This record gives sequence, structure tokens and C-alpha cells, in this order.
Amino acid sequence: MSSAAAMNDAASASGGVKRKWESGVGTPLPHVVQGKAYLDWNATSPIFPEVAEAVAPFFATEFGNPSSDHCFGAPSRAAVATARAQVAELMGCEVGEVVFCGCGSEADTMALRSGVALGRKSLAAGSKPHVISSAIEHVAVSVCLDAMQAAGELEVTYVGVDGEGRVDPAAVAAVVKATTVLVSVMHSNNEVGTIQDIRAIAHAARAARRALGGPGAEELLVHTDAAQSVGKVPMKPKEIDADLATIVGHKFGAPKGIAALYVRKGVALPSLLLGGGQESGRRAGTEAVPMIVALGTAAGVVCRELPAIAAHMRACCDELHAALVAGLGADRLRINGPALSEGDDRRLPNTLSVGIRGAAAGAVLAELSAANVAASASAACHASDAAHCQVSFVLRAMKVPDDFALGTLRLSVGRHTTSQEIKHAASAIVASVLHTKGKKA
Repeated sequence: MSSAAAMNDAASASGGVKRKWESGVGTPLPHVVQGKAYLDWNATSPIFPEVAEAVAPFFATEFGNPSSDHCFGAPSRAAVATARAQVAELMGCEVGEVVFCGCGSEADTMALRSGVALGRKSLAAGSKPHVISSAIEHVAVSVCLDAMQAAGELEVTYVGVDGEGRVDPAAVAAVVKATTVLVSVMHSNNEVGTIQDIRAIAHAARAARRALGGPGAEELLVHTDAAQSVGKVPMKPKEIDADLATIVGHKFGAPKGIAALYVRKGVALPSLLLGGGQESGRRAGTEAVPMIVALGTAAGVVCRELPAIAAHMRACCDELHAALVAGLGADRLRINGPALSEGDDRRLPNTLSVGIRGAAAGAVLAELSAANVAASASAACHASDAAHCQVSFVLRAMKVPDDFALGTLRLSVGRHTTSQEIKHAASAIVASVLHTKGKKA
């Protein structure tokens, strides 16, 4: 009996859903049928078949509360412990450093609000905490920081980026103050795929804070939103000297509604949600066992397959880029972020942010949707009003020229992307660009 068949039989015996197709790197999903292409993995990933299979019993027979000591609670409690160990293995940390949350925004908010609350304790009375972040953060970070600043809870400084979307560690160090308690810089950007050197940023910021001396000089915290990185590149918080790190399940094969915050051992982060003592007192609320099992299972898949997943995604992006160059010409295309030839320490292997000179992203996306191609744009606009597009703040911060920025598409692939999808998408993009150009002419 094959291992896949054995897993299917085991799932049936436990009340799970028997998988009807094989799963693995590069295998097609039956719901992405011929004539369709899903190139929006950075928005959300399909749920991995292994994850759907593992979760099924916890929506049916295994319903117990993990806090209950009786026989119905024990399986749920064991499942949560297993999932925590799976996530810890993926992140290279201890199980006690994993805090399950409801979503990435909650994890980011916990890191920011609780991190600032902790940092405030180390400052002189009356001092306002200072936070440093980047100009290209996800709104889950920037909107939270802006709201806290507007409420008078902190002062925030946003540092700029270069033309590839990278933060200069020296620029972070230059704005450190004696009241700086937290630095929050995303591990990789969701639009252009640029990966930051968090370790260098952390070292520069901490050195600058120590040089200033005073209360809290040794207690600066570093947070990174790694939502887009996990499942695509290695991301181990201890290796990059992060104290806090956000991971999000639906970006790598788990459902929406589950995330985790890495909290370094020794960081006494106060709880954002008060109530029961779940998550070792750091996040109140009865655990969402099915979602936690899903996150753990997805983490296990990634632990086993990450090198193969990354190589597959890189090959898909290379194939897609080559097809666009062949159809539109290299002089009409601009890769936003580091070049495709850069290694996975500088760019995500699955993300192709391509500016198409003279195109209107909104009009192109409308035609792609009609051709059953899922993608997204880095400019907020509508097909009916393409002349009034607004370039994303990320491309603005990178100073991408408008003639490319207004026509930028974010094309992102994943574990189950197929060459057939790439060919269909590339053909549809080329046809759409040439069609919309013809209409404008």
C-alpha cells in the first residue's frame, strides 16, 4: 500500500475526509481546472489537501475543549500540543515561544501594543515610547502604529527604502532615540517580495540604543511581520535576532483565521486579550482547535518540503517572466524589487511584481478575470476609471516611475502552481495588454 493510500485509510478510520487526489509540490488542485490560473498566492493560498484531511475530525468527532480534563478534552489538548511543536520546529524555537492568535493583524497588534506597554516600563516617568518602522509595512502594522500615535500613546518614525524596497540598517540606527523601545520591520514585502536583513537591522538598532545609554538601553525589542515569508523561505526568529515574529496560516496552506506570534523566551509580553489563562496567560480565549491543527499540519508540510517548494516557485516565476518578455518585449517590462537572479535571501521565490510600461493595471485585471486568471495589482484603480489609478504606497516609497507603476501586476505562485497555469496566465496577460493598448490607440 502506498503512503498516500495509508494516510487516506487512516483519515477514514478517524472520521476524516478521504483525500481524492495526490498532493505534493507541483501537483494540480482539482478545483483549479483547465482554463483557469491562480496567481494570487500572496493574497491567500489554497488549503493544502493534507491540511483539510487533518482538520476534518476536529469539526466532527473531536469536539472537546482542550482545557477540559475529561476524555473528550484530552484529544483536543494533545492536538494543540502537537501543532505547537510543529510550528516551533518550523520556526526553530521552543514550544513555549509560540502563541496562537486569530489572525496576522491580531499577532501584529499584540506585538506592537504589548511590546510598547512592556517597553514603557523601562523608561523614565513621563517619557513617551518611540517606535521605528518602515515606509512599506503592511497596514496591519502601520495603521496600528498611527492609531497609537494619534492617541498620544507613542511616537513613531518611518524609515524609507531604496529602489529595491530594502531598509538600510544605518537609516534605522540614525533615528534611534533614548526612548526607542521597539523596532518593527517586515521580513518580506507582500507586494514586491523584497526580503529585509532583519538581523543587521536589529544589530544596528540595538547598538545605537546602547550607545545612548539611560533606562531601557538593553531592552529594545525587535518585531518582524513574517506573514509572507513562512512557507516560502527559511524564517527562524532566533537566527535573525528577532524578539517577536508574526506568522499567518492562510499564506502557506492553512485556512484563514489562524496565526501565531513568536515571543522570545524571557520577554514578559503582557496579554492583549484578558480572560482565561490560555496560551500560558498570554492570549485569553478558548483555543480554536481545528484552526490550530491546520496551522500545525501546514507547518509540518513546509518543514518537509521547503527546499522543493522554493525551487518549484522560483521555476514558475522564471517561466512566467520569460513568457512575458517573449510576448511583450523586455524593454516594456520592469521587475519591481530585487532582480530575479538574486538569491532567496533577498527576494521571495514566488513573487513577481512586474511593471508593464503604458498599461493600466485595472483594465488588465478586468480582462484577466474574464479569462479566469486570478492576479492582483499594486495600483488601486478600476477598469472603468483606469486614468485615475493610485499607485500603491510601496511603489511610491521605492520611487517606481509612474509609467511602470500604473501598470504593475503582482503575480504570485505556490506549492500547487502548474506550468499549465503559467502558460494560460502569460497568454492572457499578453493578450490583455495588447488589447487594452489597441483600445487606447
